This record gives sequence, structure tokens and C-alpha cells, in this order.
Amino acid sequence: MPQAQARAVLPVVLLGCGGVGRHLLRHIVSCRPLHANQGVAIRVVGVADSSSLLVADDVRASGLDDALLNDLCSAKSAGSPLSSLLARGHCQVFNKPEAMGKVIDAATMLGRTTGLVIVDCSATYDTVGVLKDAVDHGCCVVLANKKPLTCAYEDFKKLTSHFRQIRFESTVGAGLPVIASVTRIIASGDPVSRIVGSLSGTLGYVMSELEDGNFFSEVVKTAKALGYTEPDPRDDLSGMDVARKALILARLLGQQISMENINVESLYPSELGPEVMSTTDFLESGLAKLDETIEEKVKAASLRGNVLRYVCVIGNTGCQVGLQEVPKDSALGRLRGSDNVVEIYSRCYESSPLVIQGAGAGNDTTAAGVLADIIDLQDLFQDGA
Repeated sequence: MPQAQARAVLPVVLLGCGGVGRHLLRHIVSCRPLHANQGVAIRVVGVADSSSLLVADDVRASGLDDALLNDLCSAKSAGSPLSSLLARGHCQVFNKPEAMGKVIDAATMLGRTTGLVIVDCSATYDTVGVLKDAVDHGCCVVLANKKPLTCAYEDFKKLTSHFRQIRFESTVGAGLPVIASVTRIIASGDPVSRIVGSLSGTLGYVMSELEDGNFFSEVVKTAKALGYTEPDPRDDLSGMDVARKALILARLLGQQISMENINVESLYPSELGPEVMSTTDFLESGLAKLDETIEEKVKAASLRGNVLRYVCVIGNTGCQVGLQEVPKDSALGRLRGSDNVVEIYSRCYESSPLVIQGAGAGNDTTAAGVLADIIDLQDLFQDGA
């Protein structure tokens, strides 16, 4: 049976070729038959990494073909530059700083005609200017990168004021419907009074393993070996990643705050920080210095029938991120492994909060959430060319 012509064609420029970006490209290619049956086609017209941009010769008419996208993923996984793909033809490579200018050119050209989706899977603040320009030109924006939404409040407001054009579900809880649930509750006129969440798969794993009597240092090393932590585990143990997610949620509730307004508890003292000792020294000698203190906190919580969790609490009076004791039989207390869990309290969910739980980390899960966000924009691209 002949394939129906796509009712919605979504041109996409991807910023970021790390683990999430590469998984996204593979998802796009593998889901072609599914999306075709839904009348949707995603046309990847450009892909940028930290130093350059690979773009189709004619972004108006065509994108990068699937074979090239697969080769791109393999090349980036092997550490090769985007320029290594030029021999494939039908594409051009632009290096920084010209690269971001070319993204804006594409936004200007396509934003108010066929439309364009800028997908940010990078991990940098440097994309903020490009994203704001893209929105001004009528483009849509999909974010896995939390940083554009956690810098200046004016930038957050600028991006989210175009709510039909932006999706950022994967900035909090990977593919879990946290953002969607909060926005639906708010839109219904039901004021959200409090959000409590364990939003780090890494710290969720660490905290649940401590319950079994394991030393903090050994648990962190195991988490690193399993690939749960960043190369330097202090990036997770500092709590800043959780704080960024908490800030996005707090701003979504209308709080005009910045990172400086959030009380963030680090799980290591400044004398063990990256400015003082190397990652190797921290793993070999620094971590063990934390075992006794953490063990005492775990035992004290247990004596009270509680367990320790690293959580964010967002309420009407502010936002805190750090260790808390929670009842063993609560949603947070039952959490095991690297899952995320979020409790949302409102007028309708005051005595029994809305609980969202599931895999909240991982490149594959995050990329799937990003792809769902892209597809969610299809109504803005009906009858695209």
C-alpha cells in the first residue's frame, strides 16, 4: 500500500551531539514508520556540536539523510569531528563562531515559512542567545538542556512566554510527565502549593543503597562504575543538578527566583571540592572522610523509622535542596535504585498528592522524552512543505 504523504513536516536543527543527542537521532531514524503512519515527518536539516555545524545544502527542500545521520552518530561516538562527514556530500560544515550565525540564518529563513524546531540537547549556557533569536523568528524550541531555563529570570520568561512554541519536559525527570502535570494542574485553576521530589537518579541510587548498611564512599564508587555519575561524582554530590530542576519547577509556579535564592546542601565540604583536590584524590581518599558523618545520619533516621533522601522542596515560602528524613512507607521512602519520584500538592491533591515515579535518568529515556516533545508540536506544522 503506498505511504500517505505527511500532513506535518517538522524541520529540525539539533544542538548537541552527546549521548542524548545521538540517541535522539537514532530514535528519529528508527521511528520513521511509526511517524509516517501518524502523518508526521521529521526532517533533520542541521546538527551542531560544541565546535561546528553540519547542515543540509538546501534546508528549504531537504534534510540530512538517515544513512548520514547514522554515520554521524558513529563518528561522534568515536570522537571524530563533524567535518569528517563532508565526503558524503549534500551537506556543509561551518565552524564557530560562524556556526551559530548559520543556525540563526536557518531560523530566519524557515521560522515564518515552513517552520523550524531548534532542539537543544547540549549542556551549556551558550545556546541562550540562539534560542531567544529563534523564538523571535517564529521557531519552536525543545529543550533537554536545563541551563537556558536556569540563568537570568528574564531569559526564562522570554522563552516560556511563547508557550505554544516551547517544550521542555525532559529538563526535569527525563521522560517523566512532570512539567506536563504541573502545567495541567495550574491551567485547571488548581493552585499548586508544594512540590517534593527526588530528582537525581544518581543520588536516589546512593541514598537507597545506604539503607542496606553500605559505606557512602563504596556506594558512590559503585555508582560511578555503573555509569550513574558524572566523570567527577562531585558534579552530582554538589546537588546543583537537582537545584536546576527545582528552579525550573519553582519558576513554573510563578516564583521569580534565581539560583542564589535556593538553599542547596552539598554532600561534600568545600575542602574536598574540585578547586582543592583532583577527581582521583577525591575518589581514593576524600570520599572515605565522609563515611562516618553520613553513617550517623542514616542511623539517626532509622531510629526514628525514617530513611534519608536527597530531595527538593518547593513551597510558597521558597525552595530548598538537600538531605531530608522521610517516612519509610512514603512514596519517597519506598524509592529504590535510580528512579525519580515527584509529589505534587494542590487544593485537589492536598491530602493525597499526585505522585509521578519512574526512570528519571539515562540518555535513552531522555531522548525519548525529547522526541515526544518534538512530535507534540506537530499541530503547528500541519500541511508543512
